[in-house]
Amino acid sequence: MTATFPENWSTALVLVAHPDDPEYGMAAAVARWTSQGKRVVYALATSGEAGIEGMPPEECGPLREGEQIASAAVVGVDEVEFWGFPDSEIFNTPELRAKITETVDRVRPDVVLSLYGGPEWAPGFPNQRDHMQFADSVVEAFDALETPPRALFCNGPNVTHAADVEGFTDAAIRALECHRVYLEVLDPQTPVLDQATAQIERGTGPIDGFDAARASGFELLRGTA
Repeated sequence: MTATFPENWSTALVLVAHPDDPEYGMAAAVARWTSQGKRVVYALATSGEAGIEGMPPEECGPLREGEQIASAAVVGVDEVEFWGFPDSEIFNTPELRAKITETVDRVRPDVVLSLYGGPEWAPGFPNQRDHMQFADSVVEAFDALETPPRALFCNGPNVTHAADVEGFTDAAIRALECHRVYLEVLDPQTPVLDQATAQIERGTGPIDGFDAARASGFELLRGTA
C-alpha cells in the first residue's frame, strides 16, 4: 500500500542538479503544496550551461536560469537559487556536501526532496551521472546533519508515498513548457506544448496502491513521514 505524502509541514527544500529537474517529477505536487500556502524553495547545483547543443555556456547558463525562474513561478515558487557548480561535472565532493548543508541550515525545511540516485529508472532507461552523484551527496550531507529535517524524499521509481495531483497537472505542464528553448533544441520535431504534456501525463498517472487518478510518487529515503 502506497502511503499518502504528508502535508503537515510548512517548508520544503527541493535540491536538484539542473534546470528542469523539478519539472519532470515534482512540479504538479509543488503546485498543490503552494496552493495550500506552503513554502517551497528550489536550489540547483548548476545553471544547466552545458545543456543546449550548439549554444555556448556563457549564453546558455543565463537563459536556462531564466527559464527555471519562470517555470518555478508558475507553480508558486519564488525562491530559486543557483550554486554555480559546473554542469555535467557534478561529483559528490566535500564542497558540494558543504553547500547542501549550508542551504539546509539556512532554509530550515521540514522536508527535503531530491533526485533519484539509482543507475536506471527502468531497464534500458539509465540515469544521468550528474543526478546519481548529486543524489549521493544529498544523502551523505543529510546523514551528517546534527539536526536533520523531518524527512528526505527522492522522486524515483521506488515509490513509497504519493501526492494526489488531480487538478494540478495543467500547472505542471505550463511549468515544463517554460523551458522552451531547451525543449525546442532537445526535440525540434515536436511542439514544446506536446513534449511538456506527454512528460507530465507520463509522470502523474495512477500509482499502484494509491487512490487517485493523477499522482506524483516519491521514495522516503531518510526520516519519518
